[in-house]
Amino acid sequence: MFESARVWWVVSGAVAAGCAAPGERVEIAPPIPAQPIVATPVVDESALAEQAKALLAQAETDVQRARAKRALWLKAWEDLLAARQAVASKDHAGAIRHAKRASELAQLGLEQLAYPAVK
Repeated sequence: MFESARVWWVVSGAVAAGCAAPGERVEIAPPIPAQPIVATPVVDESALAEQAKALLAQAETDVQRARAKRALWLKAWEDLLAARQAVASKDHAGAIRHAKRASELAQLGLEQLAYPAVK
């Protein structure tokens, strides 16, 4: 019984120490919101033009292969024509976008040949 009374005094002393009035109050200043850093990418027009021409050549090859196997989709052909027109008008970003899509659709047309025909 003596031991439980001693434990009771220790516990009550710890609780009382936790309830003691705080000393000085420390104020923390709110953080200053950081300004977003906007980095504009450096665009190399000649490299972009070369990439557009290379992707257009790849799209031409893919469309020709799909056309030879009669697996060419109309949208692939339209995107190839749009890529050609974009290269002619020096819209390199548009040419890259259209050439990638034309190549992708031509590849999908070729992959479609592996599936059985619908009755």
